[in-house]
Amino acid sequence: MDLQRRAPRNLRRHLERATVRLLVLVTADLAAFAVLRELYRLVGEGEALGTFVARPIEALLPAGYLDGWQYAAALIIGLFVTGNYGPGDARRAPKRLLAGCLLATALPLWAALWHRGLGLVAAQYAVTTAVVWIALVAVRFALDVVDARVVGRAPASSRTLLVGPAEECRALAARRAFAPRGEHAVLGYVDTAAPAHPTALGSLIDLPALLQRHHVESVVVCGHIADGDLGDVVEQALTAGCHVFSVPRAFEVAGVQPSVVWKRTQPLVELSAQTLKAQQFAVKRVVDVVGASVGLVALAPLYLAVAALIKFDSPGPVLFRQRRTGIGGRPFLMLKFRTMVDGAEALKPSLAHLNHTGDPRLFKIRNDPRVSRLGRWLRRWSVDELPQLWNVLRGEMSLVGPRPFPEMDFTAYELHHFSRLGAKPGITGLWQVNGRSDIVDFEEVIALDTKYVREWSLPLDLQILLKTVPAVIRRKGAF
Repeated sequence: MDLQRRAPRNLRRHLERATVRLLVLVTADLAAFAVLRELYRLVGEGEALGTFVARPIEALLPAGYLDGWQYAAALIIGLFVTGNYGPGDARRAPKRLLAGCLLATALPLWAALWHRGLGLVAAQYAVTTAVVWIALVAVRFALDVVDARVVGRAPASSRTLLVGPAEECRALAARRAFAPRGEHAVLGYVDTAAPAHPTALGSLIDLPALLQRHHVESVVVCGHIADGDLGDVVEQALTAGCHVFSVPRAFEVAGVQPSVVWKRTQPLVELSAQTLKAQQFAVKRVVDVVGASVGLVALAPLYLAVAALIKFDSPGPVLFRQRRTGIGGRPFLMLKFRTMVDGAEALKPSLAHLNHTGDPRLFKIRNDPRVSRLGRWLRRWSVDELPQLWNVLRGEMSLVGPRPFPEMDFTAYELHHFSRLGAKPGITGLWQVNGRSDIVDFEEVIALDTKYVREWSLPLDLQILLKTVPAVIRRKGAF
């Protein structure tokens, strides 16, 4: 759970680093275009190289093209589409920059084909692309020089831990990709041999504690590691919200999609796209805030009506509050409309024999005697869950996620059960749209929640939300 509690901070760091990178690169590209724009004006008007050069330049690059900011917008779009704002060497690769310039120069040219002809437009296209490409390549490499020699990257570098045989780790740490003031600040290495080398920070059994103690943000696997140990390393690193890389090797790890990332000519296999995940989580939070705000306002009349009916139906408070576990095991008070008689929790031990799942972690009773007349209807239509929109607005829950279990269930958790705590709990989720209370096997619930955490994406959230409405209407498994 300590690693899971650390994950949100690491994800924020990955997002901040990606945002800064994007802003710096876009600013530098626009600055390069501004310089080219001014040079074009000076040359085109004959102020720099005279009228002899100005005439052919004016014929090839007419006014309103390279000196217009429309091309700047096309340039940013072209560079973004061709991946020139990505991590690693992607942003400085001349071939990739050329592809971005080719696309950017083509975007404004289609209209000119009709009235200027193919030959002149082709020449204009080639000259513009070449000039802008040379400028961008120069600016990107100049940025690296300023970054390394003037600014210094130590505060912004990703705190990195190497994992593997001692010799492999020391050799990798000496390579250019992990040089001082680069993208990675190497803290040390974890030796896979037993006993660990004296220069290592520890062995594999120490990895969770090292991730926590050294505030690690990236883990790089190097050399050969047994498949079982590799799976443990990846699991622990992902739980802590770390970037996970590997020096290229043949392997298969469940739940990850490897991709090659080049850093200073050193190929690394990225086992997780935590920056993308961080960006998606930021969008997810925006969706949660907007959705919860709209829901609370739109459903306000229903809230008032239900509150009045609850007070009329049975004595006791309108809302039921219970301590549940959130992301990383953090406790919070989950809200529901009260559907049982006041003091129903105290009656739970005496009704344990009626639990139709046979598992105290899934306490479900058909025709529960504690449920009030109105409460039975509220549960059937899942209206009792609506106050959790306030939990979503507070950041304790999400619209979609694993269902939060009571804090007391922790004592019965096994190691693999804690993986479900890697995401904010949700009002709805895979469990709810796949059977709700009809699922009586706790391991099946864990499997669904773990599947959601590992495979989470915004399209998956949308798919679950769309399935929630018919699931509520069918009322299957709701009691």
